[in-house]
Amino acid sequence: MCLIVFAYKTHPDYKLILAANRDEFYDRPTTAADWWDDHPSVLGGRDLKAKGTWMGVDKEGRFAAVTNYRDLANIREDARSRGDLPVDFLINGNSSKKYSEDVLKRAEEYNGFNLLALDDEMVHLSNYENKVNLLEQGVYGLSNALLDTAWPKVERSKDRFQAKIKEEVQLEALIQLMQDEEVAPDDDLPQTGLPIDMERAVSAMCIRTPSYGTCCSTAITIDYEGNVEFMEKSYPVGERQEKTVNHSFKVESISA
Repeated sequence: MCLIVFAYKTHPDYKLILAANRDEFYDRPTTAADWWDDHPSVLGGRDLKAKGTWMGVDKEGRFAAVTNYRDLANIREDARSRGDLPVDFLINGNSSKKYSEDVLKRAEEYNGFNLLALDDEMVHLSNYENKVNLLEQGVYGLSNALLDTAWPKVERSKDRFQAKIKEEVQLEALIQLMQDEEVAPDDDLPQTGLPIDMERAVSAMCIRTPSYGTCCSTAITIDYEGNVEFMEKSYPVGERQEKTVNHSFKVESISA
């Protein structure tokens, strides 16, 4: 998952409003979002190579997502899969704060990551910052640097997202918002170690290259009554098929 924009407790009706893009190599095997056979209380897509996920929710309304922190010079082949982090939170029952504190103790086992975890509190943790951040109400953007790092795609998505949620909140509109393929001017590009042509390509909210890019977009709302709405749209890139899935449910216990 490489771009997430979300509003936490800023809307009178919704505890969480979120839109996100997952960027990946097109040939990496995944499944579309669904309830998991091995953990029936968890809803999300699945990475079939490492068995993790980039984003998921459970029947109690707990949410977790992970993005990579881009540091090409320090990638370790023996690191643990970052996709395990959302899975472990959604199945272990610990609070978002307790879970993040536990992850912090072993954060060096992973390549660079950002973790978001939500139950009755929303937490951000990165092993490039090494502290657990309890988030205040607000609108946030996250890509492959620290939370709210002012990359062009983060700023653009936050601006468009904030304007959109002032209207009626619709998952279809949030998905459409995330399909923006406009790239940033070269003068505004971050310097992350990528060749300039790739740096330019990945500056778009929705990335399109021959072998790598945005494989799906996701929109989620959780309201104060415990109603969860989840939509994922997969794109026909590589050998992937276009598909849209929708899930709605009421949480078994409501976290305020």
